[in-house]
Amino acid sequence: MKLTAVHLLVTFRCTRECDHCFVWGSPCQRGAMTVERVRQVLEQAKELGSVEWVYFEGGEPFQYYAVLLSGARAAARMGFKVGVVSNAYWATDVADAMEYLGPLAGLVDDFTVSADWYHWDPELRRHIEHAFAASEQLGIPFRVSCVMDPDCLERAGELGRLPIEEAPVMYRGRAAVKLAPGAKNRPWSTLSCCGNEDLREPSRVHVDPVGNVHVCQGISIGRLDQETLREICDSYDPDSNPVVSPLLEGGPVELALRYGLNHESTYADNCHACYEARAALRGMFPEILTPDQMYGVCKELDPLEGFSPH
Repeated sequence: MKLTAVHLLVTFRCTRECDHCFVWGSPCQRGAMTVERVRQVLEQAKELGSVEWVYFEGGEPFQYYAVLLSGARAAARMGFKVGVVSNAYWATDVADAMEYLGPLAGLVDDFTVSADWYHWDPELRRHIEHAFAASEQLGIPFRVSCVMDPDCLERAGELGRLPIEEAPVMYRGRAAVKLAPGAKNRPWSTLSCCGNEDLREPSRVHVDPVGNVHVCQGISIGRLDQETLREICDSYDPDSNPVVSPLLEGGPVELALRYGLNHESTYADNCHACYEARAALRGMFPEILTPDQMYGVCKELDPLEGFSPH
């Protein structure tokens, strides 16, 4: 496995609870990385020699601003390109946005703000405009990530000149519960591949506050309190992984068939069928299909709990 990007899920906690969130971000979630843990992960990423990008996301990483800022500084110092993903809840006006973003100027190469129908309101629009104005003044590359739905184009258009990147809903996580029932479904038999992640040769992983290393959110290939990132990458064998192997062979269809799972006749998409199958298999593979937070369990964690990387 040759990684070019490591995404740090700084926290599961978020100011919002969006229907399309596939990591189940929520105000009720707890648990966050510490400054020291972020530093250790970055050092391990640097040792790999292939990682170019480090992203700080969540949840909402600005809720743990000291961890975010320290991590961005350390990542930039190590020569990584730095990305940050936020909903801009903190940009109550341009002056406030400048205070938050000023220390990140010169460190961040990609600042992405989420804005779409699923967490749209007039206040959010103003916050995005404030964050955009501050980013322009500070020279921070800025873009808007917009998950599309039939009404989203009209809403996104209201943002005017903001740089918007559109993406479809992936019906996993909370979207599998909240949005899939209203989606146009596809026959189960056609869902025979994974189109959103390269599970054989992943170029990125997500590291969560508990220390799990995910090849797809909710599929862990190791924990950083048991192995180093290099050890996890070197030992990754997709063909022997009991969850990844069937997904590579025949997508969600094969995952369900291999373990004799009951299934519906239709699903919203591949992610929906995969998520439902994985949720049903958690008792069989608890160390792989983890943590609870990725499967809708609103779990409180002490910020000092979690992992201590090697």
